[in-house]
Amino acid sequence: MAEITAAMVRDLREKTGAGMMDCKKALAESGGDMEAAVDWLRKKGLSAAAKKSGRIAAEGLIGVATGPNVGAMVEVNAETDFVARNELFQNFVAKVAELALSVGEDVEALKAATWPGSVDLVEETTKANTVQDELTRLIATIGENMTIRRARVLRVNEGVVASYVHNAVKPGLGKIGVLVALEGRSEAEVMLNLGRQIGMHVAAARPEFLDIAGVDPAALERERAVLTEQAAASGKPPAVIEKMVEGRIRKFYEEVVLLEQVWVHDGESRVKAVVQKAGATCTGFARFQLGEGIEKRQTDFAAEVAAAVSGG
Repeated sequence: MAEITAAMVRDLREKTGAGMMDCKKALAESGGDMEAAVDWLRKKGLSAAAKKSGRIAAEGLIGVATGPNVGAMVEVNAETDFVARNELFQNFVAKVAELALSVGEDVEALKAATWPGSVDLVEETTKANTVQDELTRLIATIGENMTIRRARVLRVNEGVVASYVHNAVKPGLGKIGVLVALEGRSEAEVMLNLGRQIGMHVAAARPEFLDIAGVDPAALERERAVLTEQAAASGKPPAVIEKMVEGRIRKFYEEVVLLEQVWVHDGESRVKAVVQKAGATCTGFARFQLGEGIEKRQTDFAAEVAAAVSGG
């Protein structure tokens, strides 16, 4: 029997996009013949992952996980909403979120991280497959392009990182996810409850910045320029225009800054007042909404059917 080397496995994996274990098995079944191994993978449907990589993936799930003093959130995309209901996909997203707790929010590092319970597929030791290997296998199994799009990790020194998932399909999995970092010495359960309420607020109100100091200077200048031009159209004196602009800037802060927003739970308090009353400090938040910023391809279903019928 021909010797199957690590280099052969890597070459086959690059050619097909299939997982390392599948590549090793294909080479073993094919006596080390590379082309025969490619055909073996194609027959098994395991080389399809690479061909799917060009498709737009804007559906999927947001996954969140929390631990002592840390919280992580990931977005894993697929092509159709149907996949979000697939248990294999759900389990994958949940595990990636858990891994991010220790690996961090760098997506490339996350892809290169060891997949829990895996083994080195070339040397047959407990060294490990990666998250990317598992994702490639999942693509081949389910038949859709999938990507780990982004991740975010928040940490606190003394306090909690709370999470909230809107329209959860399972605990920690949904279409909108929020992390909230709270520093403070209050009872953990009290802090977690407050954090979850803030998470619900963030999901609904969509703040862009934590506090006024954190507002992007470029965004503020753009807003000020627009407001100044609008106020100038009134024909009022410069001193009045300046006051008008400053008033509208305050309104701008109330719209985009979390701590300046009106608390959605009572419609009256400011978020900063609610946090202060609880003896806590909000040091950060993150909000992921599935597919935001991804341009979805518009398809003509009738044209697709006609093309399929004609063989186009």
